[in-house]
Formats: sequence, C-alpha cells, structure tokens
Amino acid sequence: MPTSPTSVAHLPIRRLTTDDLLACADLSENRGWPREEHKWGHLLTSGTGYGIEDPSGPGLVTCCVVTSYGPGLAAIGMVLVAERHQRQGVGRRLMRHVLEEAGDTPLTLYATANGQPLYEELGFVETTRSDMVRGRFSFRAPAPAVPVRPATADDLQAVVRLDREIFGLDRTHLITRLPAFADHLRVAEEDGVITGFAAAWPNMDTHVVGPLIAQDTATAQALIASLAAATERPLRTDIDVRHTELLRWVKENGVESIATNAVMVRSLPDLPGDWRRRFAPLTVAAG
Repeated sequence: MPTSPTSVAHLPIRRLTTDDLLACADLSENRGWPREEHKWGHLLTSGTGYGIEDPSGPGLVTCCVVTSYGPGLAAIGMVLVAERHQRQGVGRRLMRHVLEEAGDTPLTLYATANGQPLYEELGFVETTRSDMVRGRFSFRAPAPAVPVRPATADDLQAVVRLDREIFGLDRTHLITRLPAFADHLRVAEEDGVITGFAAAWPNMDTHVVGPLIAQDTATAQALIASLAAATERPLRTDIDVRHTELLRWVKENGVESIATNAVMVRSLPDLPGDWRRRFAPLTVAAG
C-alpha cells in the first residue's frame, strides 16, 4: 500500500553503517547520480550516516553523511531523497535532525542550485563557490618544474601536519586512510620539506583529485600533472573558484567545467584554515 506524505515525513531516522552501502548507492542511482560505491564505503567508515527506511520495501527514502572534524567543524554531504518522495518534507526533516545532532558544532556543505534555498532557510550562508571540472588531461600547457614524487609511509606524519596547518583542523582520521583509499598519492618536496600533497582516488570511470593541498599554484599544478600522468582515466576535481590561475590551466589541458556548487557554512563566518593553499577537497561530501 502506498505510504502517504505525512507518514513518510514522520518515519524514524536511524544511523547508517557500512551494511547500508548498497542502499545508499541505489539511492544515488535513483536520483541520476553515479553509484560511487567506493566513495560511499569511505564516507560511511569515516563519518556518520543518517537515513530513513523505505516503508514500501528494501532501500532508503533519504540519506546523508556527516563527517566530523571535532567541535570546530562538521561537513554534511550526500543529501539525497528518493525521487518519488520529493517535496514531502523528508529532506528538510533529515537536515533538521542533523542540525539537532550537531548542536553547537559549526557546519559546512557544498550545495547545488536545487538544494541551496533549503540550506539558506536552515541558516547556511554562501562563502565561495566551487567549480567541478572533468576531462582527459592533455598536457598541452606544461606544469612548473616543481619536484613531485609518490608518497611513502615515512611521509605520512609530515602530510598530516601540513594538512592540519592549511585545513585549519585535525583530519588525521581521513588523511591516514588515503594510502588505502586512493590509487595514487603524491607529495611535492623542496629541500627536504613537503610543500604539498594530492591524491587521486577511483570513482566510477574517473580518478578524482582530492585533497589538493599546496603552498602555491605552481605546486598544485605540478601535483595534478603528476597524478594525470599516472592514470589513463579522465580526471575530476572541485576547485575553489578563487583559484583562477589553476582553473585556467586545467582548462587549457582539456579539463572542462561541468557544474558549480556553493560552499556554505553555518555558525561560522568562513571556513577555518588558509583557502589560498587549499585548492580542492578530498570530496565535496566531506569538505
């Protein structure tokens, strides 16, 4: 029997686990998104998932994932509502539940044009925008001659320290998972000092570049070029639009803009850390 909008909006919200990975991927597919099972596995392991069971059968009506960086920040991502349950207040209810669970913790998220009005209603404000780019890297525009090499286990402590300095909060629980999560992890090193790092992790038919942390644009370019040379897949990444020089360079190399998203915060004037050296997130779902 079909469930009424009122009853769906009042179904219990529960925590998700890695056992819900396929249901989350099914919901992504339902909304026309890629299944992204590799990413879902990472998010459900390193973050906290929330969802509502579909009363008409196996699956989820709605879901999202919250990645915590301690009391200073949490990131909300993968907010999805099944197509047949749209405009029934389900997504709003899920978001209000997440806000209540977060308490005084500041929040951030990447918003599509469709989702942004709801987030603004819930107190989020736009701080900048992100340009999602995708394509096969052509190497037409050369990268600066910044030394880049594959990362080793001995680099991990230095990478975590650099990330904490630039991201502004401790995300050791994510960075230490990069060697297992990513296919390629590169560091830029000058005079024995690591000045940047970037990973490329598999997502359907692409490699996503993220996180991308670097002391300057030249270092970011060298890291992207090194990762591009290591894969035959198209690259995809999400670059802060304020990094105009980097965006111009990747587009000269055949990587095209496919969407823009608003970077939003709640209970904060802006994201912590140094945006000038933070070029791309690990994933927009985790900030």
